[in-house]
Amino acid sequence: MIDVRLLRTDLDATLVAMARRGRPELLDQLRDAAKLDGRLRDITAERDAAREQVNELSKQVGVRRRAGDVAGADELAAQSRELGEQERQLADEHTVVAAELRDVLLAIPNVPHPAAPDGVSEEDNPVVRGPFNLPADFAEHRRVPHWETAAALGILDNERATKISGSMFTMTRGLGATMGRALCQLALDRNADAFEEIRPPSLVTSATLTASGQLPKFADDAFAIERDDLWAIPTA
Repeated sequence: MIDVRLLRTDLDATLVAMARRGRPELLDQLRDAAKLDGRLRDITAERDAAREQVNELSKQVGVRRRAGDVAGADELAAQSRELGEQERQLADEHTVVAAELRDVLLAIPNVPHPAAPDGVSEEDNPVVRGPFNLPADFAEHRRVPHWETAAALGILDNERATKISGSMFTMTRGLGATMGRALCQLALDRNADAFEEIRPPSLVTSATLTASGQLPKFADDAFAIERDDLWAIPTA
């Protein structure tokens, strides 16, 4: 989600940076977001000004009534009601425009990092050669894929994982599972002085995934329990 402050402070530079993504529709969305943000700020100013006038008129109505000026108080009260209606209309418009702006912003990605290479597809990705200084040849036992070696050692069981969950799933067992757990513990121990260990819930609300940038962009790739408005987090 793009930061709306970028649109306020330097829209032209943001457009130039976003153009590097090679998606012209994003530039139109940025301009739309900038217009909506400008309109939202205008509505906010008008609404607050009307609210301030209503408050001031209410004070004057009280003063007039205490002074016995009933006609003057009624006139000011009528003005106050008219301004109050304007304020309500502006508040409703504010809600609508704010929702429109939020929906547009949620669909716009961040601008690319200056160090990121330009390109319109994966074909434009730079190729980094390596690894280097490898031997010219390998012994036959070093040519065996790791998944075959792990299966022979009894620490990996992809065949059973496929039966349980379908293709693209894997399952470690025995010392394989122990090693995976030990590596996680090693990583936690090595960084315990700098980070606090947290085990978050595996299911979160739509609002949480939206705030973290997963929704609505990755809605089709996420698993949801619609009845309870819960989604599986990406690492669930």
